[in-house]
Amino acid sequence: MSFTSTRRIVVALSLAALFAPAAHAADITFAIKNSHPNAMRLELYSQDRDYVWPGDGKDFFLDDGETKQIPVSCDEGESICYGAWVDGDEETYWGVGPNNKEKCDDCCYTCDGGETEEIDLTP
Repeated sequence: MSFTSTRRIVVALSLAALFAPAAHAADITFAIKNSHPNAMRLELYSQDRDYVWPGDGKDFFLDDGETKQIPVSCDEGESICYGAWVDGDEETYWGVGPNNKEKCDDCCYTCDGGETEEIDLTP
């Protein structure tokens, strides 16, 4: 293959990468209130890719009565579900629960640059 042919291929691949559709970054803020008398743990799970917030084996901690604003960076249009559980009791959970294992009717939100309504986790 000649140098000119190789150069043309590299230019063509570079242009293809430049114009390929890419996921646009966005943000969403989850407003979560713990109305349970016990502290709870919470994670946010992407339903469109293998991603968890905060990630790295960590979770968000909400003391009893605490309200927390949790901003996350995500892909625009991505579906994100919350999973919360009582600290030390994974059988008492909200949303998709620990490790995104459960089904839920109204615990998922679309990453669209906004903020959720206050999500009140009650006993």
